[in-house]
Parts: sequence; C-alpha cells; structure tokens
Amino acid sequence: MMMDTVLAVIGTLGGWEAIKWILNTFLYRKTNARKEDASADAAEIQNLLSVIEKLNTQIERYDERLKQRDDKVDAIYRDWRNSQNEVQQWTHKYHELELKSKEAEIRRCDVRGCKDRIPPSDY
Repeated sequence: MMMDTVLAVIGTLGGWEAIKWILNTFLYRKTNARKEDASADAAEIQNLLSVIEKLNTQIERYDERLKQRDDKVDAIYRDWRNSQNEVQQWTHKYHELELKSKEAEIRRCDVRGCKDRIPPSDY
C-alpha cells in the first residue's frame, strides 16, 4: 500500500518525467554543480576580459594624450631656445656696436681741418 501511494503521488506530480528529473537530480548533482560553476566562471572571465579591454582602451587614450602633451612641451621648449638664441645674438651685436663706438671715441681726432690728424691717445 505504501508503494502504491508513493507511485500515485509521483504519477500526479509528473509521472515518468518526474521520476527522470528526481533520478537526474540525485545522480548528476555533482556534474550539474560543476557545469554551473564552469558557466559562472566563464561569465566572470568574460566580464574580466571586457574590463581589461576597456582598461587597454583607456591606456591607449592616455598614451596618446601624453604623446600630444610631450609634443606640445617640446614645441614650447624649441620656441624658448630659439628666443634665447635670438636674445643672445642681439646682445652680441649690441656689445660689438658698443665696442666699436668706444673705439671710435678713443680714435677721435681733436684737431679739425688738418691733413695730419693726431688721435688724443697713442693708438
């Protein structure tokens, strides 16, 4: 009688499919658990790969921005060095002209209108 009741309950709950489901659940529970773990691990790995891809994209973008800034800094330094060279050239020309002016002042002749001009110093 007990067996008839159990079979009747199983029959009303789904019949043969219920029996197969119960057997599969008990017999393959470890295998099913491993499959679920594997699918969860695969989903995690996929998420990690997408995060890594996003990070790589960000790194490439930051590298490009850094390269642009380096180029900009190089251009600014190049302009600054050119300006320094120009200032140095003008200073050099100014000092040359100042020396020529001093030399001309020293060689100036005090006697006007004569053929034999004598400078005031022994140059």
